Amino acid sequence: REPRREQRGKQPHFCLFVDDERRREGATMGRRPARCYRQIKNKPYPKSRYCRGVPDPKIRIYDVGMKKYPSDIFPACVHLVSWENEQVGSEALEAARIACNKYMTVNSGKETFHLRIRCKPFHVLRINKMLSCAGADRLQTGMRGAYGKPLGVCARVGIGQILMSLRCKEQNVHKAIESFRRAKFKFPGRQKIVISKKWGFTKFRKEEYLNMKQEGRLLAQGVHSVKHSTKGPLSERTADTVFDKYA
Repeated sequence: REPRREQRGKQPHFCLFVDDERRREGATMGRRPARCYRQIKNKPYPKSRYCRGVPDPKIRIYDVGMKKYPSDIFPACVHLVSWENEQVGSEALEAARIACNKYMTVNSGKETFHLRIRCKPFHVLRINKMLSCAGADRLQTGMRGAYGKPLGVCARVGIGQILMSLRCKEQNVHKAIESFRRAKFKFPGRQKIVISKKWGFTKFRKEEYLNMKQEGRLLAQGVHSVKHSTKGPLSERTADTVFDKYA
């Protein structure tokens, strides 16, 4: 508009609010909720030389607690199992790790458990960024379903896949269950808490593990143990680790 005749010589006054300033600067959008990226839809889209500029996953530590303790110390094991086919973001994995580690450290002690995250976020999520300031609908509406730029990473999990495992002593199993119950709130979908019948992170049942240990047929390999086989060159074996196949 043209200013009034009596105010032609004066500068027009404008009233600018703080919200308008923020809108003009370009307000940043918050993170999208999990429901936007929960379903497994298309092919896996990993980071590669063609898919560049992918942000690092939020979770960087996959083993927490006494991760160097041998398998003999922690006989009990508890698993958090996914009960849906879905995508779990790296932010959710990190939040669940922190919640579980915090509860076990405070209530049981930091030297009484070993927590391991069992799924890795490799799938890249995309976002089609558009202006979110005032009047953006006139500037840019964008195509529906357009190919976006990398936003983050997630893990694709199936029904029955283990998300987290925790090994501890028998007297701390109920605390491990409670820590996983709290970690479940960080994930979308449904999960189940399962008490394993195996000895720690090994593949042997508890009674089988004890029998093989008594016979001397176990070969300790850190948090795991393997069974001495009846195959292989004798030059690389000691006398107490050589067993008859039909014994």
